Amino acid sequence: MNWGDENIRCVFNSVERSLPLYIETIGYSAWERIFNRPDGYPYYHWLYTMEGAGSFEMGGESILLTAGQGVLVAPFAPHYYAPVSDRWTTLYLTFGGAAAGAILDSLEMNVSAVYTAAEERRDSFAKVIGDMLGKEDWDADFTGMESSTALYRFIMQLRNFGMRNNQPSLSQYYDKLRPVVQWMENNCSSNVGLPEIVEQANMSVSYLNELFRDAFGMSPYSYLIQMRLRQAKKLMVMNPDMALKEVSALAGFNDVSHFVATFRKKEGITPAKYRELHLSADTPE
Repeated sequence: MNWGDENIRCVFNSVERSLPLYIETIGYSAWERIFNRPDGYPYYHWLYTMEGAGSFEMGGESILLTAGQGVLVAPFAPHYYAPVSDRWTTLYLTFGGAAAGAILDSLEMNVSAVYTAAEERRDSFAKVIGDMLGKEDWDADFTGMESSTALYRFIMQLRNFGMRNNQPSLSQYYDKLRPVVQWMENNCSSNVGLPEIVEQANMSVSYLNELFRDAFGMSPYSYLIQMRLRQAKKLMVMNPDMALKEVSALAGFNDVSHFVATFRKKEGITPAKYRELHLSADTPE
């Protein structure tokens, strides 16, 4: 999309607000102005700097937003912002929905925070908003489904590639862990555990644990167990007559009782019941 000197604003109608996740407004401010909101704004608000710089005040802190930086503001959070350069050009998005808070909670994003786009991601951060602004047939999207889907894609991109409060983004954590995760994929069926994972990663236990928790929300060993359960599911479905003892051994579990107990704890059903449900789905009536 070509950005010029004219402001662009798209306001969505109330029909779309019946959705669990919906856009209220999206826009482009060629010359951002001063906004003082002592009572906050009733929707989630994303403000992203394209050019120049602005001062953003929230929670008693003053933040300088330069090119490639944006702030996600929670509903009703008091804030103030103003340009500090001759021209401050921004993109913005406001959104809500009955499920908006739950979605952001699950992604650990339901707090006001500053996000920085990596240099190679700045264009894509702007493009996702630009694509929404450039879409000419929103009126034909009378259910709001397309705009809701576009909003969800934006949130996931922000979660994956945005560096929140100067911390590495999820994608950067993934890049650090990719070699060891690939090794775990190739060796999860073998008799390996945390010591072997640590040795392969060439990191301290505490640092490796921190990286896994930041990236996946679990420890390296828990991630290994998830891999083994996935392998066990595949074996049971593809080999209906294979004994659970053999399944557990091929998936990397030390014994069948440990496999059954772990499967029941993680999946809520036994391995035998899991296989029965999948086989019954494949059996013609």
